Amino acid sequence: MMRKTLFLLLICLGLASVKPAFAQYTTGIGLRAGVTNGLTVKHFISQDAALEGILHARWGGFLVTGLYEVHKDIRDVKGLQWFFGGGAHLGTWNTRNINSRNRPPWAEPNTTYTVFGLNGIIGLDYAFQDAPINLSLDWKPAINLGYYNYGWDEVALSIRFVF
Repeated sequence: MMRKTLFLLLICLGLASVKPAFAQYTTGIGLRAGVTNGLTVKHFISQDAALEGILHARWGGFLVTGLYEVHKDIRDVKGLQWFFGGGAHLGTWNTRNINSRNRPPWAEPNTTYTVFGLNGIIGLDYAFQDAPINLSLDWKPAINLGYYNYGWDEVALSIRFVF
């Protein structure tokens, strides 16, 4: 009985010391603040690849963005990675509730737009070693396909709780 208990204890200690197979964290959920504000969820599907979903507001509407990201370590700083990738977005813009000073120059007053298009992304991702927090700073340009419009101003800081 004592040998079985000792064997089981050694297995448990061995498993507890094994690092996860994914990058710095497996999943992070948090807030995104910048040109657009919203929620972000990032989930690593392999050591250097992640899927990110963003629900964000802009110009009186909401957009959903899905991204595939490739992460690369920055060797000199533990926990810091740079990433790049791409994806797509779908949503609406509603100029009914936007005053003329804040309305985009291409938009007609009192109009709702359905928007869909492609996104790129590049940024830095830092996971704190002693806290379940992740910070990410990125640039996410977009091109809308329904009508010609592009957004080069999408810079944001995300803070996520990671597990």
